[in-house]
Amino acid sequence: MKVLIADDHDLVRDTLVAYVEAAGDIRAITAADYPSACALIDTEGPFDLVLLDLDMPGMNGLDGLRRALTLAGAPRVALISGQATRDIAQQALDAGAAGFVPKTLPARSLVNAIKFMAMGEQFAPVEFMSGKDAQDDAAAHPLAKKLTERELQVLRGLTAGQTNKEIARDLDLAEPTIKLHVKTLYRKIGASNRTKAAMIARETGLF
Repeated sequence: MKVLIADDHDLVRDTLVAYVEAAGDIRAITAADYPSACALIDTEGPFDLVLLDLDMPGMNGLDGLRRALTLAGAPRVALISGQATRDIAQQALDAGAAGFVPKTLPARSLVNAIKFMAMGEQFAPVEFMSGKDAQDDAAAHPLAKKLTERELQVLRGLTAGQTNKEIARDLDLAEPTIKLHVKTLYRKIGASNRTKAAMIARETGLF
């Protein structure tokens, strides 16, 4: 099985590829922006599945999805996003997307979703589409109990591949404050860097 993962966040790409290829029967190729993804679809396709980040450079939201769906090398195209609303996800599905994958989806569920979509099915997390409050679920998680609410919010941002600056903007905090929270949560969950923190959050099913 061959998949293309296009996302402008290095952390997200590296983490996704690590989990996908660990499954053993999936080969992952990556792109950092929409034009590069389209070029790879033309030169390396056909792919069993193309996974496009909704907010990467050149994507232009759902317009990029619709254009990708017309390419011969991309018969199955899905969206991945850390920010999209249920409405956007539903519009993507209605436009013919193979699925919608939140960046906070646990690793095992992510791999299963990719296989599911590559086999011709349409995927979207029931909890996300039904509006179930994932924040409440996360707060009850054993790992989350080690963290303050703010540290949990910062870890969610790390798992979605956000930079400290982006997390600071979303939480309306100063960037040095985010750096302090990052350092503290590393110690609490036993992580040595951003990638490890994101992997721990995914492997434990926190996000």
